[in-house]
This record gives sequence, structure tokens and C-alpha cells, in this order.
Amino acid sequence: MPADRIPPAARVFCIANQKGGVGKTTTAINLAAALALRDKRVLLVDLDPQGNATMGSGVDKNAATLNLYQVLLGETDVATARVRSESGNFDVLPANRELSGAEIDLVQLDDREQRLKEALEAVVGDYDFILIDCPPTLSLLTLNGLAGAHGVIIPMQCEYFALEGLSDLVNTIKRVYRNINPDLELIGLLRVMFDTRVTLQQQVSAQIESHFGDKVFKTIVPRNVRLAEAPSYGLPGVIYDKSSRGAKAYLAFGDELIQRVRKAGAAAQNKAIA
Repeated sequence: MPADRIPPAARVFCIANQKGGVGKTTTAINLAAALALRDKRVLLVDLDPQGNATMGSGVDKNAATLNLYQVLLGETDVATARVRSESGNFDVLPANRELSGAEIDLVQLDDREQRLKEALEAVVGDYDFILIDCPPTLSLLTLNGLAGAHGVIIPMQCEYFALEGLSDLVNTIKRVYRNINPDLELIGLLRVMFDTRVTLQQQVSAQIESHFGDKVFKTIVPRNVRLAEAPSYGLPGVIYDKSSRGAKAYLAFGDELIQRVRKAGAAAQNKAIA
């Protein structure tokens, strides 16, 4: 196996933030495409009934005959429902408004918070990374994402109210870790939509670094109009305009995440040998 190859068992990461409009889906799409550009096998799971991650990957959510809703209810499997993002060169498990009904339907099922985890177990050998784009709510769908993941990546804006929401999300992650998923950890915080001209953002950024230390990714994604334009063309920003500041930041973020996974794997292997 080449030295830069991640071991053949997908690392599953949730992209989560209960606050809407923080660049969560933009991060999920562009991280998936950035990893694919580094020759990683990627599955992007759209866990949001709005289906924005699906559409932003160049997949028509309304034309998908099978989607995540049927997977969660056990009517099909991931391998059958997944589709290819030709623009991003990764696979997508699509979603549309039909998924909103899953909240009610799942309540009646056994192990309702484990449905996504069980479905993904059949394809973990097919990928290096599985990314789950969670809805901006702490719902049963989000709980499925957290229950099936190894870790959580939190995109956040450096604003005052974002800090309050962050505290609630971190507490939720801790509860899921204690009660449902002992493998879950906070992988890191990604600062997005960052404007260096705004003093408050610089102050909040410094607070985040002081409180969370090495859990804060070094990469900072700037506010960038090219990233905002890309979804309307069904393209990830890193494909739509590779030369843009936003695209370069997400490519750097992909590299940083690969390095973190590699270091964590090496540390775990050394611990096992010891």
C-alpha cells in the first residue's frame, strides 16, 4: 500500500452545525470534491431533506428514483441508491423532500437512531471517506448521522451568536458519545465565510483557538462569491473555479484533514503495538 494511502476502511465524518446558513453544505460538497481530487474514494451522504448537497453535486434530487429515505426504511441499500457526481468525481447518496417523512416513520422502528450506521456498514470498504451533510437541526436525522460517524467537523462563522450555538452542539456530541456512539469525537472546527477586515471575526477566531486549541483547523475559508455561485451550476466550488481563494482554501482543508487522519491512524497503530 502506498505511504499516502489511508487504510481501506472509510472514515465517516458528520458535517454538522445546528445553526443554518453557516456554510455547512458548501463545506460538505467542496470537501468531498477536494478529497476526490487527491484520489480519495468519497461518498457524500445528503441527510438534509432540502437536498442541497445533492443538487450542489450536480445530481437532480427530483430525478433520483431511490434516495436516502428508502435506505433508512430498509427498502433498498446504499449500493443501489448511490449515484455518481460526474462533476465532483465522488458518489452521492441523494436526498429530497421525501426524507422529511423519515422523522415520523423512523420513530416506529427498532434501533431508529442506528439505521444510517447499519446501512453504511455494507459500503465502508468501498471508500476512504464518507461525509454526512446533516440538517441544521438536532433531529432524529442528525442523531442518525452522529450515531454512524467516527467524528464531527463543525463549520462555523466567527460571530458572537455562533459561539452560543457551538456550546449546545458540543454538549450534544458528548451526550451521543456517552449514550449511543463511543467512537464519536470532535474532529475539528472549520472557520468559514471569514472576513479579515472585520475586527469582531478576528476576536472570535482568537477565542475559538484559545478554547479549543488543536481542535481548530489551521485552514480558514474566506468569504468568496465564487463558492456561492458554484451550486447554481451543479458544480463544487473547487471545480467551478480552482483559482478562487475559496477553492484554494477547501483544497488546503482537504489536505489538512488527510494529514489528521493519517496521524491519528499512526498513533493508534503505535498504541496497539505498545
